[in-house]
Amino acid sequence: MELENLLSYLFRWIHIFAGVTWIGILYYFNFIQTEFFKEAEASTKSVAITKLVPRALWWFRYGALFTFLSGLVLAGALGGAINYYIMIGMVMGTLMFLNVWLIIWPKQQIVIASANKVLEGGEADPAAAGALAAAGLASRTNTLFSLPMLFFMGASAHLIGNGRVPMSSDEGTTMLAQILTLLIVLILEVNAIKGKTGPMTSVKGVIHCGIGLGVALLLIVELL
Repeated sequence: MELENLLSYLFRWIHIFAGVTWIGILYYFNFIQTEFFKEAEASTKSVAITKLVPRALWWFRYGALFTFLSGLVLAGALGGAINYYIMIGMVMGTLMFLNVWLIIWPKQQIVIASANKVLEGGEADPAAAGALAAAGLASRTNTLFSLPMLFFMGASAHLIGNGRVPMSSDEGTTMLAQILTLLIVLILEVNAIKGKTGPMTSVKGVIHCGIGLGVALLLIVELL
């Protein structure tokens, strides 16, 4: 067993473990907790926000951090072997990581602090509602990105197509396809920062949108 091979595999294992933790909690938030909060009584919701959510957010944000950092190491090891399937997955994964640390976590801190005030007999922070909506939009967008992100990460090693050709090659994904796919992803990210959930509001809606986004990006990569 070579040390280089062992280290490479260890970083891949970290990437998988951290990624499963991150995305698993993302799906818990979007598919389970959000739907529960819609039906829960105010007192139950406040207790959950102050006791349960902070614990889940700790694993959530550090799962995102270690997924991102280990992914950078793996990408550096690949070097010129990186293909466009990996690249588009990395772009969405990076935006998801930034959404966690720059939008979801800061906004959830406002919501948690407000819930604590209420439990202590004080008044809710007027900014909490807006913060919750902003965090929810970013979280829904991360769920949207996660489906095609996981698809393209897997496709990088298992799907035969234009996107699997190393980007260092003159063949494979065209420049037009790269521009269009990145433009679509960036437009969706802009919406995540200042927009609306739209069809992503429901669980079925965000899943369907995620699948649709993946199909659209794949068709662009393969047909243009």
